[in-house]
Amino acid sequence: MIIRSATLDDTAPITLLIEKSARGLATQDYSLQQVESALKSAWGLDTQLIKDKSYFVIENQQQIVACGGWSYRQTLFGNDSEQSRDSGILDPKKSAAKIRAFFVSPQFSRQGLGSQLMSHCENAARQMGFTKLELMATLPGKKLYEKHGFIAGESNEYALNTHLTIQFVPMYKTL
Repeated sequence: MIIRSATLDDTAPITLLIEKSARGLATQDYSLQQVESALKSAWGLDTQLIKDKSYFVIENQQQIVACGGWSYRQTLFGNDSEQSRDSGILDPKKSAAKIRAFFVSPQFSRQGLGSQLMSHCENAARQMGFTKLELMATLPGKKLYEKHGFIAGESNEYALNTHLTIQFVPMYKTL
C-alpha cells in the first residue's frame, strides 16, 4: 500500500470511499438518518485540501482504501457544500493546523491505515511550522485520535438540518 497526494482526478473515488466508510463504520454510533444527512455537509471531501496538496490517499492495488489530510486554513470540517467554510490562511505561530476528513474502507479498518495517514499529516504540518493540531472528531474516529495523543474537549451537537443534529468531539494536540 502506498500513501500519495490526492489529485482532483481522485474526487469521485474519494467520495465513494467516504460514503462507503460512513455507512459501514459510523452506523454503530449514529443513526442511518444522521449518517446520510452528514454526508451532505459535515462529512465529505473539501477539494481545497487537494488543491493545497494537503490531502492524501492510501492505495491498495490502485484502489483508494483510505483518505485523510490536514489544513493550514480556517475551516475545521465539512465538504465543498458546507456553508461555513473559511479559506483564510492560519498563522502557524498562533493557530493550530486542522486534521481533516479521515475515512477508511470498512474492509481495511483497524489495520493501521488511519495511523499511517495521521503520522504523514503530523509530519507535513510540523514541516510548515505548526506546533499544535486540532480536529472535530466523529464518535467512531475519536479512538484513533486519542491513540495519537489528542485530548478531547466537551462534545457538542452540530445541526445537520432543522430537525437533526449529530454529536462531534473537538480534540487538540501539541506536536
